[in-house]
Amino acid sequence: MAGADADDDVLLVLTAVLLTPARFPSVLGDDYVAACGALALEPYEEGYGLVLGQDGDGARWTVVVEDVSLVAVAIAAWDCGMEYDLSPDDRSVVCALPGWPLALAVAAPGVPAPHDPETGGVGPASLTPPDTGFWGPAQRRLGADEIAERWALWREQIDDAQFVRPGGEPAGQAGNGEPDTTVEGDAEPGAVSTGQHPGVRRALSEALAYTQTPPPPGRIRSGFASADARTLRVDGPGWSMVARTDDIALILLDEEPGEVLPVGRGPALPGLLKALDALAPHPA
Repeated sequence: MAGADADDDVLLVLTAVLLTPARFPSVLGDDYVAACGALALEPYEEGYGLVLGQDGDGARWTVVVEDVSLVAVAIAAWDCGMEYDLSPDDRSVVCALPGWPLALAVAAPGVPAPHDPETGGVGPASLTPPDTGFWGPAQRRLGADEIAERWALWREQIDDAQFVRPGGEPAGQAGNGEPDTTVEGDAEPGAVSTGQHPGVRRALSEALAYTQTPPPPGRIRSGFASADARTLRVDGPGWSMVARTDDIALILLDEEPGEVLPVGRGPALPGLLKALDALAPHPA
């Protein structure tokens, strides 16, 4: 593992993530400003890199650096299976925060198992990943991230023929100018129910409002899906949306633990997704 300096000790780097308006750990907040606030950082437009590792005693540390480009290059190299020595310059280090905001399944070799550092009560409390045994905003956003990363797997569980509106009208043929909000609870195959969910209508209404009054940076994020489509991640108070601009949308709600609620494409959803995508940053 590579090394960086944190609190005059060597940091054995395990991974790194970006904290920018276009890409940040959703576990920290619904948008970039909230994510920065969770770490007591100023939401500068340029963003930060978060380097996660262990010191020589095995303690967990999250080192915040200003050199976003260096961290982005390291992440790109690791994603391609290449080795990369991520060693941020001391002058780039903003601060070192105890703990990790994300759960890691790896540990540095040759040091004690990962544990929170002893700070004597000085400085910020240790960062901790969310409890996966509890459902709340952080878990809802993590669930949406998982769907975005594995869209094809989740999409194949949904039979479009099951999008039937009250009265037997097939989904996508509502003809009323609104997205088809017929939803199916439970993403597990064979455990599907239909009905119009008020939480889904609320999420769609608030997403539509974003196109009139742009939300804080990071509420809408867009990533490559295919040559002709993008994957959208949209968040709001109590809800998260994952969608492909050429397909349907999937919504998660705070009030529906573990449920994934699909939204039929309908006549208006494509326009909404296109408008949301236009508001999202598209990094080069």
